[in-house]
Amino acid sequence: MNKLKAWLSAARLRTLPLSISGILVGTALANYEGYTNDLVFILALLTTIFFQITSNFANDYGDGVKGTDNDDRVGPQRALQSGSLTRSELLVGIFISSSISLVLTIFLVIMAFGMDRLPYVLVFLMLGIISIWAALKYTMGKSPYGYQGFGDLFVFLFFGLVAVLGSKFLYTLSISTMDFLPAIGIGMLCVGVLNLNNLRDVLSDKKHGKNTLIVKMGFRNGKRYHYALLGIGFLCFIVFTFLKMNTLLGWSYLVFFIPVSIHFIKVLNTDQPKSLDPELKKLALSTFAIAFCQYITVNYFL
Repeated sequence: MNKLKAWLSAARLRTLPLSISGILVGTALANYEGYTNDLVFILALLTTIFFQITSNFANDYGDGVKGTDNDDRVGPQRALQSGSLTRSELLVGIFISSSISLVLTIFLVIMAFGMDRLPYVLVFLMLGIISIWAALKYTMGKSPYGYQGFGDLFVFLFFGLVAVLGSKFLYTLSISTMDFLPAIGIGMLCVGVLNLNNLRDVLSDKKHGKNTLIVKMGFRNGKRYHYALLGIGFLCFIVFTFLKMNTLLGWSYLVFFIPVSIHFIKVLNTDQPKSLDPELKKLALSTFAIAFCQYITVNYFL
């Protein structure tokens, strides 16, 4: 039972709602245009969840080996840091979750495109392989991109553009210019969650050579960067809703920007990095709520 709890802790189940937010938005875009496929939807959700679990295992391993997860770090202890899982056990877990991710990707693209659209199958298989690579290389290896300040870029690309536009394409075989607005919006909010994590850990990261953007720009500028992420995300959803779903119900999902605004004020008034820890869950769940509510609104009320 203790090992099961250790694996569940390493999987970081609380991060999973955020990881599927882009899939919900992309599916909502497709559904709004009249395209539905329940099997593709389920497979897309499962694939994304296992990408995230792979990333979480790899992050636990990479930060644990490099000493970044230590007593200086704010937040819950990680599996390798606490000794509840060994290096070899985590490596096995990474291999298994990566393999499951790849198998799910294969099933997903075949169910979405069939073998008669082989170019699409190959492109999305390559995207799946790149996603697994990105999950592993965030903190693992000799030069992980998360330690060079590129984590924000990769989160924006994979949680925002790839998740939203890619999932919509699975249903519709098309992407419009308008689709980029919610994709950028979700991407910015997801980067906001990562940025909040980096704001919280700035002292520990700097001490152990993890050169996130916050370490490079400093805590004060990092807060300004955070405001920009939230503001751009909000603006993208406002413009999209005005141009695409301009009805009373169409605007309803934006009510979840109220807790985002409260979070904005909290960050504005916080000068101690460790005080930001409770805000992580708030922003992550608010982002998920925005995506989920948009999905529900499109499918049941529009």
